[in-house]
Amino acid sequence: IIIMTRSKTFQAYLPNCHRTYSCIHCRAHLANHDELISKSFQGSQGRAYLFNSVVNVGCGLAEERVLLTGLHAVADIYCENCKTTLGWKYEHAFESSQKYKEGKFIIELAHMIKDNGWD
Repeated sequence: IIIMTRSKTFQAYLPNCHRTYSCIHCRAHLANHDELISKSFQGSQGRAYLFNSVVNVGCGLAEERVLLTGLHAVADIYCENCKTTLGWKYEHAFESSQKYKEGKFIIELAHMIKDNGWD
């Protein structure tokens, strides 16, 4: 008996010439290093990075949460391939000083691995 399994193809592969961040659990590409805004964020499991854009990531429903920098509407984000929760997307910031985060993504370091040309 031959059992055929359909392998999952990632939605997006980032170019090999760029330094990228991948899901530590399944190695799906998540972000290009050029999209990194800040390394000085805190997630629920330690340090986290703020990205301008990400790939292969799904988004849950937005909810209001009080974070270290005040009240925000955020939506959990997860790896489209292995479904691991990676961090969150800032949908809305209620304080004007935090508006720059709107539409941006937090990925916790615990879920990322660096790929391609970091030496």
